[in-house]
Amino acid sequence: MSKKSNPKLSAELERKLLELKAEHRRIDNILLNPEDQIRDTFLIKRLKKQKLFLKDRIKQVTNALTPDIIA
Repeated sequence: MSKKSNPKLSAELERKLLELKAEHRRIDNILLNPEDQIRDTFLIKRLKKQKLFLKDRIKQVTNALTPDIIA
């Protein structure tokens, strides 16, 4: 799907991409912040899983926004 095929869909995907990246960054900051020592291992595992899920979704949305190149 190319950006030119449906501008409304592209704008929606770009908005979703920004939201996903912001959430990924937020979780990353929680996990990397040395001041907030997270002691709950289940919470850490859950946040890491959520971060991986977000990374996959970011990749999917980025691929949807990138036009297919026929070689």
